[in-house]
Amino acid sequence: MSAQALSPGEVAQGQLDAYNAQDLDAFCRFYADDVVVADLNGTVTQEGIAGLRERYARMFVQHPQNRAELVNRIALGNVVADHEHVVRGPGGETFDVMAIYTIRGGKIARVDFAK
Repeated sequence: MSAQALSPGEVAQGQLDAYNAQDLDAFCRFYADDVVVADLNGTVTQEGIAGLRERYARMFVQHPQNRAELVNRIALGNVVADHEHVVRGPGGETFDVMAIYTIRGGKIARVDFAK
């Protein structure tokens, strides 16, 4: 199934599955080349797929057992809001995050994080 044929919720789930598998290539395929990553109502922390790839390659090395569990998902039009519970690894740091994905052309064009 091509990315164009996926619903926004399926795009969000696909990238979450790839994130949990720490499959960097699969993960990045769900993001637009000009993706923007930002803190909700705040600073842009990443622009472009190369920066996103570098950020998550580093994170996957630093936290090889990192996983995000989907707590709740709301999808409306081309926007998907995921409440995720992140566990860095056995006995590691845990935290909750809200990831708000804006989907354009079957890919994530923007993600805003609230912690």
